[in-house]
Amino acid sequence: MVVGSKCVRLNGPLIKQLLDSVDSVLFDCDGVIWRGDQAIPGAPQVINLLKENGKRVFFVTNNSTKTRKMYADKMSSMGFDASEQEVFGTAYCCAMYLKTVCKLEGKVYLIGSNAMKQELEAVGIQQTGVGPDLITGKQNDWANVPLDPEVKAVVVGFDEHFSYMKLNRALQYLTQQECLFVGTNRDTRLPLEEGKAVPGTGCLLQAVETAAQRRAHTVGKPSNYMFHCVASQFGVEPGRCLMVGDRLDTDIMLGSNCGLKTLLTLTGVSTLADAEEHQKSGCTERQGMVPDYYVESIADILPALQG
Repeated sequence: MVVGSKCVRLNGPLIKQLLDSVDSVLFDCDGVIWRGDQAIPGAPQVINLLKENGKRVFFVTNNSTKTRKMYADKMSSMGFDASEQEVFGTAYCCAMYLKTVCKLEGKVYLIGSNAMKQELEAVGIQQTGVGPDLITGKQNDWANVPLDPEVKAVVVGFDEHFSYMKLNRALQYLTQQECLFVGTNRDTRLPLEEGKAVPGTGCLLQAVETAAQRRAHTVGKPSNYMFHCVASQFGVEPGRCLMVGDRLDTDIMLGSNCGLKTLLTLTGVSTLADAEEHQKSGCTERQGMVPDYYVESIADILPALQG
């Protein structure tokens, strides 16, 4: 293989060569090892054989609607050998970020899910805001909405109850300059089966940023924090780690940002044509979205593992 060439199809002896060069593998979840509630054919065997071959495997997802335990349970039910400690979702990473990096003293105003509430509470952070927030009164009442004086951070994750009142409440908290502002991720759309999609967390986060005239710090991919979260707990060496994902702008970009080897699987969002467009663009930032390797599906590496 030519040094410096990227976007190489991973097959034959190259698979073994790549696997021999890494100790740890990070997998994105939806679109990579499952789609919706169906495991991608061959994916459980790939994960389980990697572990049997002495590789450390971690799961990194921008989805903030599940706790680590919920993910581990979902994976076990699909036949994956996975433990809670190996799962790094944005609900958990957000809680860790507030606790360890921000050293937050106080409550969180949470635009997010019950799972986020649970992960925050697990590290001792109290929150307010989960569930619907119905609108009453007039504009003047909205501008003077009662605020909890203990709230020291606004956190935005995926929230199916997102509303004008929540947007307004977040704005009122964020006018206090010392109030922290954290988002789980910037994915703007969540792809579903048959080419359909629904709005992602990035849409909600942008709405809050626009209202508050402030930019949030995000913890999800492609932010380095997601990898640091794994590396600090498990001592993962970037040069001996492979990131496997289906999105160029989050998964592959995270790998590039952190000095990991990268593998694009074509069972999810991004296409080979997308990767080639980035490669041809000559734009430095877009080069970060070009994977080192690609496969049609992660099942393509199964034969090398069964060896």
